[in-house]
Amino acid sequence: MAKVYPSSSSLAAIPSIPSSCHLSSEKEVFTLWMKSLVLHSNGCTVYNSYGQIIFRVDNYDCKCSRKVYLMDSGGKALFKILKKKLVSGRWEGYRWNGQHQEPKPWFKVKQSRIFRCDHASCEFFSDSGHIICYKLQGSAKKSSYKIVDNSCGLVVAEVKRKQTSSGVLLGDDVFSLVVEPNVDHALIMGLVVVSGLMNHSM
Repeated sequence: MAKVYPSSSSLAAIPSIPSSCHLSSEKEVFTLWMKSLVLHSNGCTVYNSYGQIIFRVDNYDCKCSRKVYLMDSGGKALFKILKKKLVSGRWEGYRWNGQHQEPKPWFKVKQSRIFRCDHASCEFFSDSGHIICYKLQGSAKKSSYKIVDNSCGLVVAEVKRKQTSSGVLLGDDVFSLVVEPNVDHALIMGLVVVSGLMNHSM
């Protein structure tokens, strides 16, 4: 399989990116590898266009866990994602500050099944306190889908199989994640993680 990130010889002029930077004024394209850095076990690793690791999830030998942590490249927890035990197809994401999680969920994802197709909707709380709704469009089971802002119908992110510049598809566990400008990368990754957990691909 072709490399999912650039060779070391192409990394000479890469800018330093702080781990706390989750917004960009430009469109960003990430590479999503559905493997953990730990012995290629369950989880995922996310690279930016320079080949730097930006996010990671380590599930180890547990697939489709009910509790996972989205971390930065250094292993610092950004937020915890929990499956609600008494509610089918319901997940909540809690921001993580230092050694503690915030008491209220930052986002909630609900799965629904319509005509044998899986869909999901998300509500999250903006920094101004407003509730904003996203929905997942497409086939999450095939990991080819879009995340759409319900209020305006605009696509804020898209996941699809990654291919080389010559059009060759990489492995079925390697995807491109395109995030539009001024959209929180950590939030989008949280939704991608929930989608992977719902569809047993992580």
